Amino acid sequence: MRLPSFASRLAGGMLLAASMFGAATAQTAPAATEPGSGFSNKLLLTGGVTNIEGAAGGGLTPWAVIGGYGTRDEVGGGAFVTGIRFTDYTFTSAGASIGLFNRVELSVARQTFDTRRVGQALGLGSGFKFHQTVLGAKVRLFGDAVLDQDSWLPQVAIGAFYKNNDRDQLVRAIGAKRDSDMEYYVSATKLFLFESLLINATLRLTRANQFGILGFGGGKNDDYQLMPEASLAYLLRKDLAIGAEYRRRPNNLGIAKEEDAYDVFLAYQPWKHTSITLAYVDLGNVVIKDNQRGVYLSLHVGF
Repeated sequence: MRLPSFASRLAGGMLLAASMFGAATAQTAPAATEPGSGFSNKLLLTGGVTNIEGAAGGGLTPWAVIGGYGTRDEVGGGAFVTGIRFTDYTFTSAGASIGLFNRVELSVARQTFDTRRVGQALGLGSGFKFHQTVLGAKVRLFGDAVLDQDSWLPQVAIGAFYKNNDRDQLVRAIGAKRDSDMEYYVSATKLFLFESLLINATLRLTRANQFGILGFGGGKNDDYQLMPEASLAYLLRKDLAIGAEYRRRPNNLGIAKEEDAYDVFLAYQPWKHTSITLAYVDLGNVVIKDNQRGVYLSLHVGF
């Protein structure tokens, strides 16, 4: 697995994203009761869960929140594991993140895509697996999704992912132009506490094929494209939320049409430091198989 000069690429990528998008970052949390007290007034679930790439947010898309329970004087973080069983494939992701002073989030995730019996049909062998490592960074620019209840201003953040796929020769053989790439995004998150409603919108610059599992770029297109993503969540009570997400994706490869992704989810936080997310996910066509739908289950532990 190659992780070439990630620090310099990510730093440069963050500056590029800032110049392209103008501004962005945010976190959803009140200040701690006392600086350094070790206690946080962050409301349950308002910091989101963990998306499949390791960033705080929904399952499919990052939000402008900073992961962990740390406030402006503290460091927080967490770890997660996610599994999705589709009709013909299985996807897992596990990783961790750290939130620095309610301003910066750093994350890492390791993803595995199991082709199961489809691998044999593709000539790869039954149960053939793709692996991808995702390194992420997010910066809150302005706004506070929880505290700014007297303003329509959302919390805004910019972020970047560096993705590295360990199947270089194979993804190129199916038409991808590269096995690793950068993605850039800006997210805006607004929480309406009295209405128990959270709304998030994300714009992502990407050329990933199936989230990067099948490499980046292809014969149909090898340019970055701006893809919209959205999340809507309703808090049934302080520890339970329902919602839905949408993620538009580029269609770069000639071997198969890539379709947009959707999910509907239920997020439950039985204890302050633990959340469980159950979702129904629809990816549409994945290579030679249509109607790839399945159950998403994620466990997140934070501090």
